[in-house]
Amino acid sequence: MTDARLAKTVPVAPVIGRLSFLDRFLPVWIIAAMVVGIGLGRAIPSLNTHLNAIQVTSGTSLPIFIGLLVMMYPVLAKVRYDKLGSVTRDRRMLVTSLVLNWVIGPAVMFALAWLLLPDLPTYRTGLIIVGLARCIAMVLIWNDLSGGDREAAAVLVAINSLFQVVAFALLGYFYLKVLPGWLGLSTVGLHLSVGKIAETVAIFLGVPLVAGFLTRTFGERARGREWYETKLLPRLGPFALYGLLYTIVILFALQGHTITSRPADVARIALPLLGYFAIMWFGSFALGRALGLPYERTATLAFTAAGNNFELAIAVAIGVFGVTSGEALAGVVGPLIEVPVLVALVYVSLWARRRYYPAEAQPGLGGTT
Repeated sequence: MTDARLAKTVPVAPVIGRLSFLDRFLPVWIIAAMVVGIGLGRAIPSLNTHLNAIQVTSGTSLPIFIGLLVMMYPVLAKVRYDKLGSVTRDRRMLVTSLVLNWVIGPAVMFALAWLLLPDLPTYRTGLIIVGLARCIAMVLIWNDLSGGDREAAAVLVAINSLFQVVAFALLGYFYLKVLPGWLGLSTVGLHLSVGKIAETVAIFLGVPLVAGFLTRTFGERARGREWYETKLLPRLGPFALYGLLYTIVILFALQGHTITSRPADVARIALPLLGYFAIMWFGSFALGRALGLPYERTATLAFTAAGNNFELAIAVAIGVFGVTSGEALAGVVGPLIEVPVLVALVYVSLWARRRYYPAEAQPGLGGTT
């Protein structure tokens, strides 16, 4: 059977239909949260004063603090921390993923942000923060939908989670202060402390990371992995979305006037994001093929490199710059663009599997999608 004929015989289940109801309409929920937030801000002009009545560490108000932690915890409870050692069997994938995630990805976002937003420093800073927040959340969904290697994705997510705690602050300072100085780019008005970034990451990533690790460890010990992943995680999972939507409502309630008076800014924030997702996904997929990786690991490599941890980006932007900052707004635009783009890339990935990996796409020779 020829490659073309074989590719046509491999059925592909509709991707959208395989998403949960909440994930399927995530852009709709985000837009609805924006609208509700803007309406709430107009109805309660003194909302900012009320929210800041009680503040916790990092100068973040208690309601925002709770929302950010709720947003991060379910994501980190999904990580299979015990699989960290298994990826060492494929050094090509491990090294390539680390380089793509922690060298190429941040550099690409840095370049696009400066090229396309030279006159909008707060949004530019927000996008650079998004580029530094490597994906640890919905990449597991995109990976499964595309037929990627589930165990490899879980390992890379675990590595990214731990690496971000250690490296995020230093990389943030490098890309926001040091590198622009070397290149002669102006950072006037950007007051940044590596300690502040580290504190924010330690709280909004470190706390839910420990909570997620303990939840999985004791949950599996008490009831087993099957119960944990089929019973408990489906109950915890939606709370990440609830926390995200709650945070967006508050953010847009406080930024409503700025947003409605400058809608073109949102479109300009979207352009670097679109370029980033395209460059990272197609470049990573092509690199995986060039390295001779099987389809499952090539797809995993591409999606883990292209996705971003917008929950952490929003938390850092709010914790360091404030909930009414342009940096926080740029972080919120991230998932609005990322979700539909990566759904589209799942379809591209499935097409590429049939086109370039026909033997692996055949049932019994590498799995089905």
